[in-house]
Amino acid sequence: MRMMDSPIAGVPYDRLDPAEKIAVQAAADEGVVIVTDRRILVTLNTGRFDLDIPFGALRRVQFDIERHRPATLVIVPELPSDRPIVLAVPPEQYAAVATTLAVLGRTLHEVPPGASDQVSEEAATG
Repeated sequence: MRMMDSPIAGVPYDRLDPAEKIAVQAAADEGVVIVTDRRILVTLNTGRFDLDIPFGALRRVQFDIERHRPATLVIVPELPSDRPIVLAVPPEQYAAVATTLAVLGRTLHEVPPGASDQVSEEAATG
């Protein structure tokens, strides 16, 4: 996996494991989506990760594009205790989000069947 091209302001990179590699990241109006070699993270400009789950705990990702409006990126975790994330994505960020979605999609394709059954609520939130 490749490392990120450049840091994005407001992302708490210091909370990542030093051995963890960022594959891709993309900014939206309200936050940043990061895909590492281990998990998916979202920060909503809060100085922390508002979503931090392994790939097996991800239920669905949806990207809607409408005419004359920002696109909507929806990330839905498997566990109800992890709240879904909804981000508005301006047109100038479509390419970065598309790359992030492509990497995430390929990674999810490699998650073994039943991997979400192995994710406990404690592991996903702790």
